[in-house]
Amino acid sequence: MSGIIGGAIGYQLLRRLGKKASREGICDGSSYQDRSKLEVLFGAGIWDLLADKTVVDFGCGIGTDAIEIARRGVRRVVGIDIRPDILEMARTAAAEAGVGDRCQFVTELTEPADVVISVDGFEHYDDPVAVLRAMRGLVGDNGIVLVSFGYPWFHPYGGHLFSVFPWAHLIFTESALIRWRSDFKSDGATRFNEVAGGLNQMTVRKFVNLVAASDFDIEQFRAVPIARLRRLSNPLTRELFTSTVRCRLVPRPAAAVAAA
Repeated sequence: MSGIIGGAIGYQLLRRLGKKASREGICDGSSYQDRSKLEVLFGAGIWDLLADKTVVDFGCGIGTDAIEIARRGVRRVVGIDIRPDILEMARTAAAEAGVGDRCQFVTELTEPADVVISVDGFEHYDDPVAVLRAMRGLVGDNGIVLVSFGYPWFHPYGGHLFSVFPWAHLIFTESALIRWRSDFKSDGATRFNEVAGGLNQMTVRKFVNLVAASDFDIEQFRAVPIARLRRLSNPLTRELFTSTVRCRLVPRPAAAVAAA
């Protein structure tokens, strides 16, 4: 799903266009300013759903969502991330927020939880199949998984910081975009999935298919359209104009898994 303009021409075009385009404000969370991100994504009823439960924040980062969850009356919050330095930052933030006794930040968890939450992760996970498998191991048979991610790959800014202009990541080749990025990022990345956070080119359809092949069923699903382009959104244009995917997954009954 890479573009067609590459080589020296693609790189030079990106250099010229990149000088005029701002890379600030893309995927920076500004749309949640002064609002609860979790309420915006999952509705005001999220707190009743999580009340007195053990909740896993999968891919917790510095613990922002986990801390908010802990303040809302849950029994316990476990933040999972693969980066020890980030987990230490999350522990410090939780202690400073006065919820350190209800938050735990770890690289793995062996005991089951009631709810797993994943926010802005599925477009980044290098192996989303393995992530779904891991999530199934984290919830009991009556547990639920709440997922929200975006932007999907075909969104105008689905390339995140590679989106010099709408759909630029679909017009220019991966190599041209990576070369352009190296002008202001020196981490040595050579592929989309090697940049900080990673980009796995997740589409709406790909996600649905991955879940269908997993041990989960989709109980609720919504492809949220870009607000300004809502009138253009329909089943045929869903991939292009979906801003966020939000869904609730439930473990598939054991009999159905065995039959599959």
